Amino acid sequence: MKRSSGILMAVSSLPSPYGIGTLGKAAYDFVDFLKAAGQSYWQMLPLNPTSYGDSPYQSFSAYAGNPYFIDPDMLVKDGLLKKSECTKCDWGDDPRHVDYGKIYESRFALLHKAYKRGWERDADKVAAFVEDNSRWLPDYALYMACKRHFGMKAWTEWEDEDIRLRKSEAVLEKYRALLADDVQFFTYLQFLFFSQWELLRDYVHQQGIRIIGDLPIYVSLDSADVWAEPQFFQLDEELVPKSVAGVPPDYFTADGQLWGNPLYDWDAMREDGFGWWIRRIDGAGKLYDVIRIDHFRGFASYWSVPYGETTAKNGHWVTGPGMDLIDRLNGWFPQLEFIAEDLGYPTPEVAQLLHDSGWPGMKVLEFAFDSRDTSSYLPHTYAPHCICYTGTHDNSPLLLWRQEAAPEDIAYAAEYLALTEDEGFHWGVIRGGMSSVAELFVAQVQDYLGLGEGHRMNIPGTQGGNWTWRLLPGELTEKLAARIDRMTTLYGRK
Repeated sequence: MKRSSGILMAVSSLPSPYGIGTLGKAAYDFVDFLKAAGQSYWQMLPLNPTSYGDSPYQSFSAYAGNPYFIDPDMLVKDGLLKKSECTKCDWGDDPRHVDYGKIYESRFALLHKAYKRGWERDADKVAAFVEDNSRWLPDYALYMACKRHFGMKAWTEWEDEDIRLRKSEAVLEKYRALLADDVQFFTYLQFLFFSQWELLRDYVHQQGIRIIGDLPIYVSLDSADVWAEPQFFQLDEELVPKSVAGVPPDYFTADGQLWGNPLYDWDAMREDGFGWWIRRIDGAGKLYDVIRIDHFRGFASYWSVPYGETTAKNGHWVTGPGMDLIDRLNGWFPQLEFIAEDLGYPTPEVAQLLHDSGWPGMKVLEFAFDSRDTSSYLPHTYAPHCICYTGTHDNSPLLLWRQEAAPEDIAYAAEYLALTEDEGFHWGVIRGGMSSVAELFVAQVQDYLGLGEGHRMNIPGTQGGNWTWRLLPGELTEKLAARIDRMTTLYGRK
């Protein structure tokens, strides 16, 4: 990874007339902005379908693309939809925030019209697509069809035990026949998503830009991944989790964080040669050029909480797969680069695993200026092989952080970075990251726009109101691109 910079923005945050960002024109416009701004990377959030809480980190599939991102205008051009059908839907009336309830009500009904018109027309292309994705797509399409059949309940609550526990191939075939229309529908949606994605990804690469994508370390219990391959998770005979994921209590959360994801059976995965992870990274490699592994420390050791606990307090640490897995991934995927999300308390074992992996870790400027303690996030402490961020999607934009942080921390940042009102607080912090020795610098698009309160993407540990923030049309101007480009040039990141 050469010395460079990038911008963090979710696809869902792109402007569009359809309530949520898509893979259509605004995505191409954003790529043009990145190029004009001298940027080398577009970092985005997971592209998978969202489920509980609308979080891209809790998905129905580790492989599938989010149907919400299929661009209706491109379907109109392809003859699959009529413009009037797209515009008469209620997508919500707030261009700054996604209304997921209205998107859910309208999007699938609209996309079903496209499916009805395109399924037979595109039969040969769809068959080739299914063949190329045979390892995951049939299970995913059947899983989503069954979810609809059982009222969108989690698979653990499906009334028919035979299909819930996948007792035989005959049972799977029975439901494939029973729910054939929905199986085809969800198959076609993936065909549409990846058709549009490949066009966009090709354009990104033509502009000399690479894509950084997030890979959550865990998958959701309510997912086709767990339903189809339960043998790789810590489940009992009835496929109920034995233990679930989380993090222990700390200075910020007295109860810890109970995530609830099923934990991996690392022994079973190791016996299988880590095939599950190789397939998962292979799938992510069809989307991204660089993969940021979320919660990297879970590869060293992970917090295991007995299933049924209401907090994460009664968990314990268990040794993870370590270099056994990382060596396998590095060997299988020399064309990919990885970033380790190693945030949090840097235990010696995590630091050693990061060193041995050869992957760059993360430095977040918002964490650097705790006036009570010295910090490895201060720019003068960096070794070049790291990624510097102003903040992540889980942090406040810089101007909101300025309001929320302790006054003494902001004073420390102002002194350290020589911040002035003339330059602008956010621009001064960006300058501090740009001028660091970190091989890659990434800022949220909100930070370049100087947006504060009301513009945060996610507040961890809270439900509702997250993942909704969107860019407004016209906010990314030529003047802004020119200013970013000048900084990129000045600090040798082009």
